[in-house]
Amino acid sequence: MIEIITADNIRLYRTEMDEAYRLRHDVFVEEKGWCDLAHADRREIDQFDNDHALHMICRQDGRVVGYQRMLPTTKPHLLSSVLADLCEVERPVGDHIWEWTRYCVARPYRERGRTLSPIANELLSAIVEWGMESGVDRIIIEMEPIWLLRLVQLNFLVTPLGIPREIGKDSVVAVVAKFDRRTLEMLQALRGNSNRVLQRRRLPNPVAAE
Repeated sequence: MIEIITADNIRLYRTEMDEAYRLRHDVFVEEKGWCDLAHADRREIDQFDNDHALHMICRQDGRVVGYQRMLPTTKPHLLSSVLADLCEVERPVGDHIWEWTRYCVARPYRERGRTLSPIANELLSAIVEWGMESGVDRIIIEMEPIWLLRLVQLNFLVTPLGIPREIGKDSVVAVVAKFDRRTLEMLQALRGNSNRVLQRRRLPNPVAAE
């Protein structure tokens, strides 16, 4: 199951977010070589981890093994502020478009070959479920070009926004990917069930918070 964390409930997830920031550091700094993101405490946190960010985590055996972050395109985000040179057309903006960032899965839980791992499937399914419930039907992604075909096979309608550029050890391209019910049905078919992956959000007790 995937848990959603926002400014409203992040104080209930201090331990989980600490694990998520460390997972981000392991993947993006140690593995991908994005040295600009390195921190001495090995927690990868940037200026977009603010009150506008929506975090999604996946836990197994009591620890965070999958993570992703969603950013509204109506606020500063990676493509508008940091990776603007990846976009060579008019930048997609709107309440129905969010940016998918910092997607990462712990090594033992990743796919082998072309098969989408259960954790990856849940994380992608969570985006589609959340989007369909929130009026969001497109995501901006800065990703390795190899993901293009995979997303198309998952019934995302993918449009590149520019040509790939080198970031750290990777070639990265920016795209906008549209999704709908067909995308969710494909993801459900691949994992063999139509169960909801999003958990009901945990919110602080209003009485305890006073």
